[in-house]
Amino acid sequence: MKILVTGGTGYIGSHTVVELQQKGYQVVVIDNLSNSNEAVLDNISKITGIRPDFECFDLIERERTLDFFSRNSDITGVIHFAAFKAVGESVAEPLKYYRNNLVSLMNILEGMQLNKVPFLVFSSSCTVYGQPEELPVSETSPIQKAFSPYGNTKQISEEIIGDFLETSDVKCIALRYFNPIGAHESSLIGELPLGIPNNLVPFITQTAIGLRSQLKVFGNDYNTPDGTPIRDYIHVVDLAKAHVIAIERMTNGNNKKALEVFNLGTGNGQTVLEVIKSFEKVSGEKLNYVIVERRAGDVEKVWADTRFANAELGWKAAMSLDEMTLSAWNWEKAIANK
Repeated sequence: MKILVTGGTGYIGSHTVVELQQKGYQVVVIDNLSNSNEAVLDNISKITGIRPDFECFDLIERERTLDFFSRNSDITGVIHFAAFKAVGESVAEPLKYYRNNLVSLMNILEGMQLNKVPFLVFSSSCTVYGQPEELPVSETSPIQKAFSPYGNTKQISEEIIGDFLETSDVKCIALRYFNPIGAHESSLIGELPLGIPNNLVPFITQTAIGLRSQLKVFGNDYNTPDGTPIRDYIHVVDLAKAHVIAIERMTNGNNKKALEVFNLGTGNGQTVLEVIKSFEKVSGEKLNYVIVERRAGDVEKVWADTRFANAELGWKAAMSLDEMTLSAWNWEKAIANK
């Protein structure tokens, strides 16, 4: 089967391409390379022995997107990652996020409808829950007001998909990730943001290796054990494997309704300082960090209730926090040695 992976040269996308190819799927990637590099495709090939087909264009271009689908009518499913994802940037540039994340989704749905592509896996986010009233957060937890335009684009995207499915034969699984970190065991692919990282772990590893002078920890006055925000960190390979399972669930006809939603996390919450301590332990490096004021758009604490995904998908996150931070450090050192 042929699967389209949008944003397939990006962080989660590239790991998912590897998992798909290792399961025997034919993969085609669309990416505009706005936050990634085409060389990622060569590294995927080193891991799997197969270089995925690739087209470079922006999915907000409707005619280009529809033309792609008309030329690739043999696609069985789409895994849609391509989106801007930095919470802080979305607060500063909301229109950039609404235009990119929503228009690209609508163009993809139109292309799928016109060319009878039956299955979609949508890259959603725990940000749709806002700051939950109860923890851990489950798939049936109330959707609170989003804390950022980024989070709001994920809420709106799920609503768009739900409305679209009312008039379509397409089936969709929306995967609400918590906080993916880590890198492939080969250290050939990992998180490589262009410019200054927006996420915690690449900033940790870049600080440790000397690319950044200091790590800023945003706030230590939250209602958490050490005052820093709590997140549910999940290894990117565990996350990638869930996307393959989601595709298989739909192609095997095991989905129970047109739109299914699953939380992808470990079910455990860790503070920012706990992640730093894990990194220092596995790397042997002392990290230069400083506590600064809270960052706009950040929620205080969130972690997943994963029981539904564990039971329905037969999937469970396997890797520990120390394994995650060690793999991220091995990846950072591999980049430095190139």
